[in-house]
Amino acid sequence: MSTTKRCYYETLEVERNADEPKLKAAFRKLAMKWHPDKNPGDASSEVRFKEINEAYEVLKDGDKRAAYDRFGHAAFEQGMGGGGPGFGAGFASSFSDIFEDLFGMAGQRRGSGGRERGADLRYNMEITLEEAFLGKTAQIEIPVSVTCESCSGIGAKAGTKPKTCSHCGGAGRIRQAQGFFTLERTCPGCQGRGQMIEDACASCVGSGRVTRDRTLSVNIPQGVEDGTRIRLAGEGEAGVRGGPPGDLYIFLSLTTHQFFQRDGADLHCRVPISMVAAALGGEFEVPTIDKGKTKVKVPSGTQSGRRFRIASKGMPVLRSRQTGDMYVQVMVETPQNLTKKQQELLMEFEKLSSGATQPEAAGFFSKVKDFFGNRAAPQ
Repeated sequence: MSTTKRCYYETLEVERNADEPKLKAAFRKLAMKWHPDKNPGDASSEVRFKEINEAYEVLKDGDKRAAYDRFGHAAFEQGMGGGGPGFGAGFASSFSDIFEDLFGMAGQRRGSGGRERGADLRYNMEITLEEAFLGKTAQIEIPVSVTCESCSGIGAKAGTKPKTCSHCGGAGRIRQAQGFFTLERTCPGCQGRGQMIEDACASCVGSGRVTRDRTLSVNIPQGVEDGTRIRLAGEGEAGVRGGPPGDLYIFLSLTTHQFFQRDGADLHCRVPISMVAAALGGEFEVPTIDKGKTKVKVPSGTQSGRRFRIASKGMPVLRSRQTGDMYVQVMVETPQNLTKKQQELLMEFEKLSSGATQPEAAGFFSKVKDFFGNRAAPQ
């Protein structure tokens, strides 16, 4: 083994028998720690970052790892093993895993010339029921990978360009004949991109992207519901090495309202009323979602649980001219903490009451009496 290079296992700080999940976890931890963006002006961090990336590129590949375990660094020198692991070529495939964990959406799709479509991003936003009723324009700020200005997204140092991969001739795949069969696999030299970067851009370390905070304006239409998804095309991560950007998806969730419950385009609320108001009738005012108010008339003899419909006072239906209704459910409240005088008046009222004033109760207890009477009758 060459003494000019540090052992790949020592570089990643793992044991020689470390499995793939342990290798990946170690790489992510060290890559985030030594990334040049987190250590500006520290040249040693860039060197350390390159060593970490190179070690991971070899050890994560079963064939390369087997060759390294047998021959050491010599396996990738003087033509053995198909060339060195290459810093620039492996960066995007390795470090993109970290971006996916941080911003987490769909995986990247690779195009011709090493250009990969940027990842889609997800942003969770909470809005109130009133904001869903009126609609709004919101400003959001998100960390996102954008095209590197220093290299215009190609990943190579200024004045240089990516070179066609010598192993696959730019195809990104290698064919190998085995008897009657021809096997095709991703080129290990360029990781399927068809190009390799020999001198990486210092600003983006070969990825063609840097992370920046971006402020975006999001238009939320009237009538959106909980779970509505809004797509902002091209506002996701920048593509690798000039590839097309991904999309940004805004996922909306509605906060709990203190008064209304929503059911599609309809709104529901519960209003307590006194026993007297239910018996004699009356009216009361309730607020509406449009910041107004409306009167609800209660007829005499109203029972607890009765609903009253107020037309067109619900939520607007998304992308239509229709509007839902508002339903007010009254709940008759039983008096509490009665004074002696109040108790006496209620007892007097009970004595004067008959089946005509409480027909449902009278009918129920009449059935109960008949039921027990039938059970007691001789067979």
